[in-house]
Amino acid sequence: MNPLTKFLFELQDITNLLWRSIKGLRKRPRYFDEIINQMDQIGVGSLGIVVLTGFFTGGVLVLQTYPTLQYYGAQSNVGQGVAVSLIRELGPVLTALMVAGRVGSAIAAELGSMVVSQQIDAMRALGTSPVRKLVTPRLIALLVTLPLLTIAADLFGLIGGGIVAKQLHGLDLNVYISSVRTGTAVDDLVAGIVKPVFFGVIIGMISCYKGLNTKGGTVGVGVSTTQAVVASSINIIIADFFLSKILQTLLQGTLF
Repeated sequence: MNPLTKFLFELQDITNLLWRSIKGLRKRPRYFDEIINQMDQIGVGSLGIVVLTGFFTGGVLVLQTYPTLQYYGAQSNVGQGVAVSLIRELGPVLTALMVAGRVGSAIAAELGSMVVSQQIDAMRALGTSPVRKLVTPRLIALLVTLPLLTIAADLFGLIGGGIVAKQLHGLDLNVYISSVRTGTAVDDLVAGIVKPVFFGVIIGMISCYKGLNTKGGTVGVGVSTTQAVVASSINIIIADFFLSKILQTLLQGTLF
């Protein structure tokens, strides 16, 4: 099949899966226990790697930018640069990539294993919708936890930047905090919350689609897992560009 045609068919199937999972919210039974379980696995389980990623990203930003700012006598603005970079771009994107690697692969592997062991067919035979029971809870969990994980990454990134600025460059901590406050604008905070919502949809839908369409036994499970992580990561990067442009246009037109 032509790659473009295959892409369009997959996009159609993923959109259809998203619509069916949204419709599933209106019908009973609603699997609240599964939603809570997924929020625990995705949110709490990913917190450690997200915090570490944010902390060291903030530290590296200060490490790399401080000498340049010092050359121009603007080292007191280093917190502003860290805040803008983290909250607007790096926090949402890096958090989404970490979650895509850890959670997206787990979702695709779990659903793929259920497909090859015919558990999905058994579920349908018993009258249970795999979309409502498996896809919708994972989508809701991602929509709730990914923005929260992004906030945690931003917060620990600012802490990491402050520690590096203080310990390695001797910058007064009050100056750093004041610079962070100056550099944090309303549109940055809005963008930092809106982007993870879209990234959560991308990770959830692609991972569930790849898992539910697994073919070829245990080898196929591995293939689906790899495809889920790669496709999610690429689409996150592409979506970030368009979301940044759209949010920049909308926020500058309405708030400022």
